[in-house]
Amino acid sequence: MNKTLAHQLADYACALRYEDLSKDVVHEVKRRVIDSLGCALGAWNEEPCAIARRVASDFSAREGSTIIGTSHKAPPDWTAFANGCCIRYFDYNDTYLSKEPAHPSDNISAALAVAESIGATGRDLITAIALAYEVQCRFCDAASIRARGWDHVTYGAFSTALASAKLMKLDAKNTRHAVNIAGVAGAAMRQARVGELSHWKGVAFANAARHGVFSALLARAGMTGPAPIFEGQMGFEKQMGVSLGNVAEKFAVPFARTTDGPASMILQTSIKFWPAEYHSQSAIEAALFLREQIGEGVEVKSMTIESHDASVDIIGSEPEKWKPETRETADHSLPYITAVALIDGEVTEKQFQPERFKDPQIWKFLEKVKVERNAELNALYPGAVANVVHVELGDGRLLSKRVDYPLGHAKNPLKDSQVEEKFHVLVDPMLGTDRARKIVGLVRKLDQARNVDELMHAMRMTKHE
Repeated sequence: MNKTLAHQLADYACALRYEDLSKDVVHEVKRRVIDSLGCALGAWNEEPCAIARRVASDFSAREGSTIIGTSHKAPPDWTAFANGCCIRYFDYNDTYLSKEPAHPSDNISAALAVAESIGATGRDLITAIALAYEVQCRFCDAASIRARGWDHVTYGAFSTALASAKLMKLDAKNTRHAVNIAGVAGAAMRQARVGELSHWKGVAFANAARHGVFSALLARAGMTGPAPIFEGQMGFEKQMGVSLGNVAEKFAVPFARTTDGPASMILQTSIKFWPAEYHSQSAIEAALFLREQIGEGVEVKSMTIESHDASVDIIGSEPEKWKPETRETADHSLPYITAVALIDGEVTEKQFQPERFKDPQIWKFLEKVKVERNAELNALYPGAVANVVHVELGDGRLLSKRVDYPLGHAKNPLKDSQVEEKFHVLVDPMLGTDRARKIVGLVRKLDQARNVDELMHAMRMTKHE
């Protein structure tokens, strides 16, 4: 009898060792930790992050983990939620594009929380993060669930449960139960990402991470979960209307011999250069290029953005995208993001403040912006995330710019110095340059760390010290 997918995942997780990871994978994990902690500290004061921190801080744990920016230790599932909100909220953390898009660094909050709670080594943490990336990205390759009304974070319940089980050193049986528990109660509705967007858009994965950690905690204590969770009569495949049959072969043990080694999907993911939904990154780059060509004082009569289906469906079709009322809607609006890049010559946190995205002049300009589908660009997706931006000018010129692989894309990666520059832009205002440098230094040496205590301490805000 063939093994179920849950068996395959559990066997893979238990077999994976730090020594199996390539140097490139280890290095990339460190880069993603730097990038994610930068996003978290940069968003620390944002309203939903403060709400999550306040709720999580009501709970304490003897073997807990630190809520970023504080000295408070909460149960690791609650810490995963609070820290996950911060990592995700600015929509600035990394991305993987496939049949289902994802932000796999969302897994880091769960791995970091569990690692601290059990005193895991830096190498254990690196291995768990690489595992989580591998699982989530492979699921995204297998099937799209958003078209059926389910949110991509649903896959994150499985990846965070497996990363947590790996750190807890659960055996294959209990790891499988962690997966089963995560799956039976982990489905998230896609309503989180349609229409006028709320805080939940930025915290939905944090909730999946909380559930993944919780599932592993229960399995560690001996709780069993329903099986087979994927192939069962009322299981995941049946309820979601998808087939995951091609996933199991990706988790065969012993590991298949590949160029990049096992758990190397992280190398195919992309880091964001601008704080906006990933499908807009190439449009931003194109708009900034065109701005340099236009010159001062020239009227822009119209703008047309040609894009691929995923981009149009997710961030370029609903009427709310032309009159964003919330930050969450603004950073998920292809017309707004592209237009403000052209007008302001930058896309930073300032462009996602209410006084900017609700500016009547911006809304008036957005009336000139059209979004159209382009079959050629769609055929390139997800290998490329292409946009073409056209502007018609008052002086009669028609200018166009196409970008296929924006800065930070896996095929156009950021240098280490650029990743660290992004970190400093986000963190220096919060902690100062010297403390920001210390955090980067600690992550660079994560593979040598006995635990993550020093790293968590380095991120405390002054008022919490």
